[in-house]
Amino acid sequence: MIEPRGRRLGVDVGSVRVGVALCDPDGLVATPLETVPREGAARRVAELVAEHLAVEVVLGLPRTLAGREGPAAEAAQAFRAELEAVLTVPVVLHDERLTTVVATQQLRGRVKGRKQRAVIDQAAAVAILQGYLDTRR
Repeated sequence: MIEPRGRRLGVDVGSVRVGVALCDPDGLVATPLETVPREGAARRVAELVAEHLAVEVVLGLPRTLAGREGPAAEAAQAFRAELEAVLTVPVVLHDERLTTVVATQQLRGRVKGRKQRAVIDQAAAVAILQGYLDTRR
């Protein structure tokens, strides 16, 4: 169990959509929650924090394989600022290298068409949150 006890939201921010995942109160298992449009996403994440009584938001920080931060990381930092303006819980950054690639490979052949992108965003959010939880135990 990680401290403080409570649910956490994992967030994978993209330019079009934001994937959101949720963990159990003991911080053991992350599960997909929803995908929201990028426009207005900070407000929706704040609603989800309140609805699920989350104690923390874990935001994916995309880095290159060399560990550098590029334009995607700058976009994540900007989204972090948006979240911090509407949240009363901490927003922590967690390295999300390759989470979208892994999520896409895991879902290959299972989900088709338009639903695939939304599901991939949720799966990436699960990978971000689960990675964070695993490092905190």
